[in-house]
This record gives sequence, structure tokens and C-alpha cells, in this order.
Amino acid sequence: MPVPATILVGVQWGDEGKGRVADWLAIQADVVGRYAGGDNAGHTVQLGEQSFKLHLIPSGILQHHVICVLGHGMVINPERLLAEIGNLAAQGIDTSPERLLVSERAHIITPGHIALDSAHETALGDQSIGTTKRGIGPAYTDKIKRTGIQAGLMRSPEAFGERIRQHIENVNASLPTAASALDADTITAEYTAHAEALAPYVTNTVPPIHTALRSGKQLLCEGAQGTLLDIDMGHYPYVTSSSASVGGALTGLGFGPSEVERVVGVAKAFSTRVGSGPMPTELHDEVGDRLRGTGDNPWDEFGTTTGRPRRCGWLDGVVLRYAAQVNGLTELVLTKLDVLSGFETINVAVAYEIDGVQTEDLPGNEAEMARAVPVYETLPGWKEDIMHVRDWHDLPPAAQNYVNFIASLVHIPITYLSVGPERNQIIVL
Repeated sequence: MPVPATILVGVQWGDEGKGRVADWLAIQADVVGRYAGGDNAGHTVQLGEQSFKLHLIPSGILQHHVICVLGHGMVINPERLLAEIGNLAAQGIDTSPERLLVSERAHIITPGHIALDSAHETALGDQSIGTTKRGIGPAYTDKIKRTGIQAGLMRSPEAFGERIRQHIENVNASLPTAASALDADTITAEYTAHAEALAPYVTNTVPPIHTALRSGKQLLCEGAQGTLLDIDMGHYPYVTSSSASVGGALTGLGFGPSEVERVVGVAKAFSTRVGSGPMPTELHDEVGDRLRGTGDNPWDEFGTTTGRPRRCGWLDGVVLRYAAQVNGLTELVLTKLDVLSGFETINVAVAYEIDGVQTEDLPGNEAEMARAVPVYETLPGWKEDIMHVRDWHDLPPAAQNYVNFIASLVHIPITYLSVGPERNQIIVL
């Protein structure tokens, strides 16, 4: 019997295209579990004329045979979850409690967390981290302080409402001015109603996951953000507040490493980042602008969650090697290869120079990473539009060379290429 679990991780700074890859891999899955993060994530899947923008619900929801789990490693904004459930239902997707399970151990994001997040970023001024201001960090802070609110309490809506009231009153005492105080009565009423609506979805998700694993069903673990934003593996403090790498799947869904067969990394064919923090290959010129696009196309480099323009640059092979090591990747998916069509030459960072010393290893601290100067290998580009290509042999030789170069750089096979936003714009290697 094959080992049943596949873990999907982003191997850059997030926004690698994990959502559409998860949608593709979910064809062969029975259960898809989201294991970390909150609605700071943004996954877009394009199905014909329909565009699905997902922030909390796993992309596997678009495969009608799949059961989806919001794991206990997540932090969940009930208002946004209900809106997402409603939006999907309006687009013809079954979002009933029979196929969408919310872990009772997941933690709740409140308007208080959002207010604290915004106040903290404002206070930092020029030193701000660049969070999405969705309350993610404060919610995880409460979780670690053991003062958080777990989703399981929503099964008792009145008790949940009172717990929300206490929390909002405590937040109001912490906000910088009385003028920024939140209306505890209104929020209590709203969140009590949210709990009543979501109570049927909330359950202990560990037993159904292990029932599926014991019966040989396939579990796909869907992550959010990327390895370089992981709270432990990224460059602190310019990180998210959860484990966005492979370990987060085990703790965020509740199973052991012996169940894992594949660890699939997802990378763009170039580099992007949103928010502050070091990015050695970032380009502040017309090439960076060209990689980003104008924003007129959903495929352009603007955040699904925030709408912020992404910082763009050449592919960073040092980052990819590091992510392959710390995640134990078994394979790599390369997305947005089509965006590179038309460049005469394409650069890939194969090493850094830091204070006059060349290294192929990723620095462990933010200060060294900020001083890293990329050492590039220049490869020939291709002019052909490849968005219609579905077979490896139909790619231009220069595109094949680029893909093979990346595979040799990270020492793992590349198994899928995406050449456009549509579900079927995939090349299987």
C-alpha cells in the first residue's frame, strides 16, 4: 500500500502558486488539509471563466470528491470564513459541513487582533514588517501566551460570545487611544452569530484524518506563505507567525512523518516577495516591472489578499537549495515559466557574495542576508509564447535548458511546469 500523505510547501517568500498546484494534485487526493496561517494567504485558481480566490479554505474544495480540513495550526477569522463559504456556494461549490471540517483546536482571529496588528505596524513606522494587518500575529501571540480562543468554543455560541466580550475589553485597555476603542457589544453579537453559523463545521479533525490514512486514502497537506517566511526558517523578524515549512504540516494536522511519501515544493520561475525584508535578487528597473506586470491581468504580481504590488527579481537558486534541504523536498513544481518568454537572457543567482566572501549557503540571519549580493549565471532566453504548450518536447530548447539548470541546481527533479493561470496549463514531466 502506498504511503498516503503528500505535503505541499512554498519554497520562496510565498505567492508561488501553491493554490493552483494544490487544485491539480487534489485530483488524486481524498482529503486536503490546510495546516498553517490564516486569511493572510491568498490562493487563486482559474477554471475557465471562473476565478476562485481562496484565503482560508483549501484549494481542494474545487475538486468535488475531496473532503477539506482547516487544521489546528491555523488561525481563523470567522467572518471571513463565512464570507468565503458563501462566495464558493454562490459559484456552485459544495461547502457543506459534510465536506468542510474546522478543527476545534484552531484559534480564532477577532477584530481586537486586527486592531492590535494595525496599531503595532503603525507604531513601527519605517521599521514595519509589512504584515497584511489581518490580525495573524496577535492571534498567534495569544495562542502562545495561552490566552487565545479556540474554535471549539463556537459549539457553545453564548459562551463564545462572552469570551469574545472579555477579549475585546482587554484589547481596548491596550490600544493607544480611547478613540480607537472597539464596540464590545456589537462585536459580541456579531461573533455569537458567527459561532451559531459555524458550529456545525467544528469538530475534532484528528480522528477523520487518521481514519483516512489507515484506509489508504490520500491526504494532501496544503500550506500557506513560503519557507522563507517560516517563523523559524525565515529571516526573523521579517517572517510570518506560523510554521510555513514541512514541519507545520505534521503539527498543524496531527500525524507523523512515517505517513509522508512526497514533499512537493512550489517555486516561481523567478522571485517575488511582498512586505519588508531582504531579497537579494530584487530588481528596481524595467525588468522588475516587466516581471510584475501592470495589474490589469489576474496573473500579474499583485497580492491576492492585499492587492499590494510584489517585489520582483530573478530566480534565487540559493534560496531554492536551502528550501530543498530544510523541507526534504522529493520534487519541485515550477510555476509561471510563461512569464519569462521574450527575454533574450535570463539570470539565476547561484551564490552570494557577502563582505567580499562568496558562499553557496543561505545566511542564517537577516543582517547578512541584507548584505548579500547575488552571483548570477546567465542563460539564454526564448522568444516563443509557451502558454499553449502541454508537452515537454514542445518547449523551446532554451526553456528546457532553463528548467534542467534549475533541477541540477537544487538536486531534485522538477515534475510539473505551469505555463499559464488555467487549471489545464500544466506540463507533466
